[in-house]
Amino acid sequence: MNRWLFLLVAMLYLLSLAVGPAWWPWRLGNEVGWAIVWELRLPRATLGLLIGGVLGLSGAVLQGWLRNPLAEPGVIGVSACAGFAAVCAFYSGLAAAFALALPLAGIAGAAIAVALLMGAVRSGTGTVSLLLMGVAINAIAAALISLVLALSPNPFAYQEISLWLAGSIVDRDLRYLAIAAPFMILGAAIVLGAGRWLDALSLGEDTARSLGADTRSLGLRLTLGVGLMVGAATSVAGIVGFVGLIAPHLVRARVGFRPGATLIPSMLVGAALVLGADIVVRLLPTASELQLGVFTSLVGAPFLVRAVRKAHAAWLAT
Repeated sequence: MNRWLFLLVAMLYLLSLAVGPAWWPWRLGNEVGWAIVWELRLPRATLGLLIGGVLGLSGAVLQGWLRNPLAEPGVIGVSACAGFAAVCAFYSGLAAAFALALPLAGIAGAAIAVALLMGAVRSGTGTVSLLLMGVAINAIAAALISLVLALSPNPFAYQEISLWLAGSIVDRDLRYLAIAAPFMILGAAIVLGAGRWLDALSLGEDTARSLGADTRSLGLRLTLGVGLMVGAATSVAGIVGFVGLIAPHLVRARVGFRPGATLIPSMLVGAALVLGADIVVRLLPTASELQLGVFTSLVGAPFLVRAVRKAHAAWLAT
């Protein structure tokens, strides 16, 4: 399965380099065509690949770790907290003064949200309560973002932050890629290395300890990995929702219900989803290009409704 998913991602990546106002730009045979590819299309396609991959991977990790099929960075407030921290970096001027301020702020915000959710799980919070807590975290972060926007010094700053929050990888050059990619790759490496212990942790902390897992260090490791991935992705592209919810659900029935087995397929499906969505928004006949985060939310919301209904039906059956 992974081989076919890899081929799908590779095809979408190459198509992403070709699709746009200028189709197949390298066929122009001049400096303009290659400039379009290297300076615009390549960073955009690579960011789409990385962001989709880490969001799909983060969703699989959170669903297995929290033992909740509804856990996803956008649904349970992780992306919103990362977005709020990044907006603060924008507003304070740190992002302009220090190149790494934006991804570091996003990472810190995401890690705080994951730590809060993990504390709720350890206290015995159920599926519905955990989802409500995530909604509350989302609402608080959204309110704080609105407050920062209301206090923005000029309308241009307000518009820039609002468009960034909607989620997009338009006009992201190699500088954005160089800043965010190392954090996303490091976070993915940290999480993938803990895959076999994630299977044990999904059975409960007591069972995981009996199997030899150091649950404290493992929890810190997963928090750091998810924080690095979601924080860096949000800092460079804004909030791209529902990818982490859709990807694990699409692969779980095929690879089994072990969280560790869903990690790599979810990462590949997430990359395919974001690359495909980015291609679609380029081709839609709209006056201005639709924001990537808006499109993924429109597509992903029905998946959330379906997942909630399935969880509710399972709860009634117990």
